Amino acid sequence: MTQGERVRKVRKNLGLTLDKFGEHIGIKKSALSSIENGKSNLTDANVKSICREFNINDVWLRTGDGEMHTKINDDDRYSLNLGKLSKTENEFIRNGVNYLAETAPEKLKIVEEFMKGWLGIE
Repeated sequence: MTQGERVRKVRKNLGLTLDKFGEHIGIKKSALSSIENGKSNLTDANVKSICREFNINDVWLRTGDGEMHTKINDDDRYSLNLGKLSKTENEFIRNGVNYLAETAPEKLKIVEEFMKGWLGIE
């Protein structure tokens, strides 16, 4: 699998369009399409952005060796996700974070059980 194919795999796994993925890493749709199709190479800056934004293993992205995702502990995962949420302009997400932060602890358990069931998480 080429670097471009690995980039496409990351994007598809995340369910992002060329436009949205490009926005996250700071490149245009056409540039991303060229990378995915092997017409252009990833720059070091592209690799760093993809790995940082999506928790992708640098070695896997460059060479195909190892696992796609970097292994991170729960605290780092929380910090990364909170950082992503804090940058969003999506009002639903912003409100949801505020609602969760301001909810009484006993009610959070109910919310947690509902969300796990709804998302199919055990």
